[in-house]
Amino acid sequence: MFSQAVQTMALAIVITALLCPPTVLAKRSKPLNPIDSCWRSDPHWHRHRDRLAGCSVGFAGKMTNNMGRGVVHYKVMDPSDDPLNPKPGTLRYGATVIRGKVWITFQRDMNIKLEKPLLVSSYTAIDGRNANVEISDGACITLQKVNNVIIHGLRIHHCRSQPPGQVMGPDGIQNLGHIDGDAIRLVSSSKVWLDHNTLYSCQDGLIDVTRGSTDVTISNNWFREQNKVMLLGHDDGYLRDKNMKVTVAFNYFGPDCHQRMPRVRHGYAHVVNNLYQGWGLYAIGGSMNPSVTSESNLFVAPEGKKEVTWKKNYEEGMSEWRIHSVKDVFENGACFDQTGGDKGGVKPHYTHEQAFAVADARSVRSLTRYSGALKCFAGSRC
Repeated sequence: MFSQAVQTMALAIVITALLCPPTVLAKRSKPLNPIDSCWRSDPHWHRHRDRLAGCSVGFAGKMTNNMGRGVVHYKVMDPSDDPLNPKPGTLRYGATVIRGKVWITFQRDMNIKLEKPLLVSSYTAIDGRNANVEISDGACITLQKVNNVIIHGLRIHHCRSQPPGQVMGPDGIQNLGHIDGDAIRLVSSSKVWLDHNTLYSCQDGLIDVTRGSTDVTISNNWFREQNKVMLLGHDDGYLRDKNMKVTVAFNYFGPDCHQRMPRVRHGYAHVVNNLYQGWGLYAIGGSMNPSVTSESNLFVAPEGKKEVTWKKNYEEGMSEWRIHSVKDVFENGACFDQTGGDKGGVKPHYTHEQAFAVADARSVRSLTRYSGALKCFAGSRC
């Protein structure tokens, strides 16, 4: 009787294993952040890739204009690049030539060396899941006067400055001036979501949000080995950036990030639930009356440099500056010099589709442990 019961139990276990793959049965030991919990537990994510667009939070809002009826699903099969006459099957052809909603994926692992900056069209999603996609050792990505763009799952590094020249753009051949060596550069663009990318070792910076760009969410990225990491605001004289709104959430900064995580000019940044694994000159800085609410981040100070903030040309009593720490956690002696009134921090005033739950800073290590480009495989949880 006992032997028969054991055999019956064993058979039940085998049947369950066959019907429910381990990737479905397994439970994560720790919770995911609000973006990842929206899609990563689905083993069939690869069958409906554009559902990712409904998972964004923060100032970009839901990227629903990138999904649904009319989406062209385009697959990159060729890593080569022709900046003036892009070939079908290349990244530049999908990102620049095809009109309307485009969801770009990659047939296989590839390393793409861009000969000139890649000018991405509006309503374009570049989705690197299920492949190891590297953009390196040449030009990188520029979003210029576009909207509704998603960049997800890429490894972008060793970007180099580019001399003036011509390149195919959304409206035909364009003349570009000198381009600094940034990984991703936004110019007069809006409603942009940059998620789960790994960025490092570029000649200038990793992300620039400039010249009136706004409604941007920068989430789940891994920034490392970089002097100037993230610039929000073009220059001190560009007043249009007063309207800039950027969410910086669930990112991992380090190792070897020196400054600008971010640096903010004029506009507003909600910096929330990020992990700072040290810094060089500073972590968060600004100039020209910026507003920064640092909320529930974890700052782990390096040896020697304990102050998180840096403020250019700030003098005591400047009432328009707003740089505040709200429920941050500081380790290894880290400290934060708050500036301006509103000690509770400037509220982001998110709409319903932008809002998300802010976690306790003590859980940030868990929430950011999957930052950067993920190793995703079709048919399993990502």
